Amino acid sequence: MARRAEPEPLGQFVIDFPALFVTVDWIEAHCVVPDGFKRGQPFEMYDWQAFCTLNHYRVRPDAEWIPEDPLLGTAFHYRRSQVIAPQKMGKGPWSATGISVEAVGPSVFAGWAGRGDGWACSDHGCGCGWEYEYAPGEPMAMRHPSPLIQITAFAEDQTDNIYRPLKAMIRQGPLGDLLRVGEEFTRIVDREDGRIDVVTSSAQARLGNPISYAAQDETGIWTRQNKMIGVADTQRRGLAGMKGRSQETTNAFDPTQQSQAQLTYQSKRPDIFKFHRPPPKHLKYERKADRRKIHAAVYAGARHIKLESIESEAEELIEKGDLAQAERFFGNRMAAGAGKFMDADLWKARKRVREVPDGTPIVLGFDGSDLDDWTGFRAETQDGFQFTPLYGPDGAKLPTVWNPAEWGGQVPRQEVKAALAELMRRFVVVRAYMDPPYWSTEVDEWAAEYGEKRVIRWYTSRPLQMQAAADRLHTDVTKKDSSFAHDGCLVTQAHIEATHKEPRPGKRYKLAKPEDGRKIDMTIVSILAHEAAGDVTAAGLWPPPAASNKMVVFRSRARAGRR
Repeated sequence: MARRAEPEPLGQFVIDFPALFVTVDWIEAHCVVPDGFKRGQPFEMYDWQAFCTLNHYRVRPDAEWIPEDPLLGTAFHYRRSQVIAPQKMGKGPWSATGISVEAVGPSVFAGWAGRGDGWACSDHGCGCGWEYEYAPGEPMAMRHPSPLIQITAFAEDQTDNIYRPLKAMIRQGPLGDLLRVGEEFTRIVDREDGRIDVVTSSAQARLGNPISYAAQDETGIWTRQNKMIGVADTQRRGLAGMKGRSQETTNAFDPTQQSQAQLTYQSKRPDIFKFHRPPPKHLKYERKADRRKIHAAVYAGARHIKLESIESEAEELIEKGDLAQAERFFGNRMAAGAGKFMDADLWKARKRVREVPDGTPIVLGFDGSDLDDWTGFRAETQDGFQFTPLYGPDGAKLPTVWNPAEWGGQVPRQEVKAALAELMRRFVVVRAYMDPPYWSTEVDEWAAEYGEKRVIRWYTSRPLQMQAAADRLHTDVTKKDSSFAHDGCLVTQAHIEATHKEPRPGKRYKLAKPEDGRKIDMTIVSILAHEAAGDVTAAGLWPPPAASNKMVVFRSRARAGRR
């Protein structure tokens, strides 16, 4: 018979409070290793996992059990829990064990033990024969009478972080007698309405349901922009109605995104348990020797981890210019500015003072708005110099950037058309990438006037193509041997500094405004211009210098003839 008699130390963690110790022993008796060479063997909790479980089931010393009206969630010290840990640390399997307990295990406070009290699986619908003897005065537990549980993530493939190991545990161990697995939900056999649902941001109909428990995964990418902050709020309202509780797991979050993970972490509520083991502050992640020490510190106790593979994964991200993401994923550190699209100093270092004479072959990028966001053109030459062209009658030299607030609250469309016409006359515009939304009619007109092969509709709403284009600009700004340079346009500089990366599943991201509402439109324009330049180079479409000069002479004669 299993027995955890007194509160005890767990490695570097000390348990000196009343808790449902039966939960840890129950998990190790009923849950199995979901995959790998130890697949199907008993799940032995790491110290950090047991510590987090016992804190989640920490019982208030003044809790009283009333059989007719059990306290449920209000018996516990913490209303919800947050675990912030690096990639591959075992957060998903740990969450799966917690769901198992909430579904069919000892999860509800059931009073204080006297001599001879214990838990017997045979009393709770499980035929495995396992028993546990409580120590006198230890908190006892019972099953939840009607568990309704949700596994929640931003996208379906992320819910697999928890649901995949849970399904494996059910199919390979004694949990299979109590749970029936499906692809979208799991049925609790002896509870008519009990179930475990898998939900995402798209499952709005189920998110408002009363629930007893919620496992929220990767809350570091739950933001207001992707509407997941609202999902979290809705779930907590559903939990409150059933005196339920929740747990959230995530990698270290990007402190510029104001994610759900950040809101939880910064909350001053005393009823939230938070677990985060940051590395020593003096160690620098960009230094290889320090990075190894950081990995050793944050992965301490995770016996399945091979630090060599973690180092390789981190180095690959760093080679791509994403030191901050590597530090968050593998260094468990929330570094300031980690979510910025571009390092402002690196962008500034690419500034060059240079004139681009009329007749130069260029490409253009264009992104337009109507009432709120900015509209603008950026140009780039064959040798990688990017600039904001100037326009205007009588040498006015106005930048091709329009802030609607300076034009009576609306972008001056005729002014934009006139500016493009001037650029087309003055330069050899080989290609122009234009994002059509809000400007579809104008882009169609320009394509008809200047040629379908020169004016290209380039939709920034395509996530894969847009990220690839953003990565191209980022790489050519940050790599040492790049010839990319720019004019130092202050508006573009400000928009580059404001642009942030909003994480998406599968190591994807989208560019987003910061929470303070600063604009990022000229960043998009810069990306489009650079993508156009790269594509023109790859296709061999840049005209040779002689051809460019002839075109300039021809246009000059044409203008003279019109005069």
